[in-house]
Amino acid sequence: MPNRLMFALMATTAVAAGASLLAAKTTAGIAQGGNSWTLGEDAATKKNPLTPDAPTLAAGKAVFKDKCQRCHGPGGLGDGPDSDPDAREDMDLTNPKRAERNPDGLVYYKVLNGRRRPKMPAFKDELNEGQIWSVITYTQSLRKKP
Repeated sequence: MPNRLMFALMATTAVAAGASLLAAKTTAGIAQGGNSWTLGEDAATKKNPLTPDAPTLAAGKAVFKDKCQRCHGPGGLGDGPDSDPDAREDMDLTNPKRAERNPDGLVYYKVLNGRRRPKMPAFKDELNEGQIWSVITYTQSLRKKP
């Protein structure tokens, strides 16, 4: 009887530990397409400090043209020459429905850290924080109005 009790206790502990690990991984990243984004703890609350004025949009457009256009296309439709045809909907930055599931902080970490599939390069070694926020501001300006 003590062995059964010990086994039950160990099994319960293992299940609880697994659930805690799963919750921690979910907090650290959002699973999409078999891979996850690596997100900061403040991803849900981090806000874009820039306003969509002409200089910010021009700076963001320049970053977009240099770093993003080859996959997302010139208008952000996900139709660039290096786009993933199987992920076209995810790559379309003009879709207003994306805004609901992609708050500022989430997009910031997506640009910063990238992911493997569908392929999104990490720009943490190429862009500074201001450049990331300017390209986010620019891509938000491409969204169609709902």
